Amino acid sequence: MRILITNDDGINAPGLAVLEQIATDLAGAEGEVWCVAPAFEQSGVGHCISYTHPTMIAKMGERRFAAEGSPADCVLAGVHDVMKEARPDLILSGVNRGNNSAENALYSGTLGAAIEGALQGIPSFALSQFLGPQNYTADNPFEAAAEHGAEVLRKILATDVPNDAAYGLFYNINFPPVLAADVKGTRVTAQGLRQGTCFSVEPHTSPSGRRFLWAKGGDQQRKTAEGTDAAANLEGYISVTPMRADLTAHDALAALKGIE
Repeated sequence: MRILITNDDGINAPGLAVLEQIATDLAGAEGEVWCVAPAFEQSGVGHCISYTHPTMIAKMGERRFAAEGSPADCVLAGVHDVMKEARPDLILSGVNRGNNSAENALYSGTLGAAIEGALQGIPSFALSQFLGPQNYTADNPFEAAAEHGAEVLRKILATDVPNDAAYGLFYNINFPPVLAADVKGTRVTAQGLRQGTCFSVEPHTSPSGRRFLWAKGGDQQRKTAEGTDAAANLEGYISVTPMRADLTAHDALAALKGIE
């Protein structure tokens, strides 16, 4: 198996090293793991691509490349340049430092890479490590992902999930904010919404008197509805959420027929 890995935290991020271990386990002795990751952190860029300017790419080592672009750019670089002679069989993105459950999924560069992988027709997975009081200050905050990541991916890959829709599936996997031994299991969940919390901005004034706005996240320990991702994570479960890039509100189509 040939696996392409990337992330949004940057090529030197510790979560990428964890993902490389997971990918190496999955690929096996005869497989290959290729890395094309952002040269600098790209958190929060979503599915952005560098459409109006070129992306510089540099070889950092054997099967390891850094690209000055977004995670989706890295997927494009991996599929159409670095691995163009033999496309990857699988794309893994992460392991993100922090959760991409609930509304975070909409901002996530980690998921942006998985979306692009799915659009390229390649099975793609976004992996993120929820942080909280039980693991934030641990020696290895990514312990749950490192211990359980390969097993969860194997189970999903072994499942015969229908994938014949126009927009292909990709998967959002979030590991709970606990140590590996405290993970209770896996739950297949819908995407949730943290009610009453959202991104905002916080103003600051620089020493030179200029005004700046910092983006500020909401309460990440707030549960979502039962059966959804963040609720499962905060109860100690790994969440697996199948997704598609189809943004259509299908439930509203019939109600809008009257405007035709």
